[in-house]
Amino acid sequence: MQALIQRVKEAKVRIQGACAGRIGAGLLVFVCAEPGDTPATGQRLLTKILKLRVFADEAGKMNRSVQDVQGGLLIVSQFTLAADTSGGNRPSFTGAAPPALGQALYDDFVARARAMHPQVATGVFGADMQVALVNDGPVTIPLRMPPIA
Repeated sequence: MQALIQRVKEAKVRIQGACAGRIGAGLLVFVCAEPGDTPATGQRLLTKILKLRVFADEAGKMNRSVQDVQGGLLIVSQFTLAADTSGGNRPSFTGAAPPALGQALYDDFVARARAMHPQVATGVFGADMQVALVNDGPVTIPLRMPPIA
């Protein structure tokens, strides 16, 4: 399972013109499930995200987590993180989990996030979404959590 996180001042996702999810300061988390991933893979990735020290402390060093700063999480499914562009100009997405598995793992990831963190907003799996954000820093970090064999 992989994620792309962006530290944001604010972020929102719209679907058909309506706001589906919005946060103030926190992390925008794009999530992609891959074949072989399990809920345990998602749990490990979520734990890493919640503890990742990407917010400034009093000295201005990135030393605080989203939980430390009581920031929000906006979790958006994004199968395109699994894009393979090595074979030509059109990306292949065969590295992404099939839709049924991807949705089950995304739903589990969101449920776990809501159980572990007080402020969680989401997009809608498989929807055509427009995401707007104010990247803080900018800070953008890719994370990959391979399944345990």
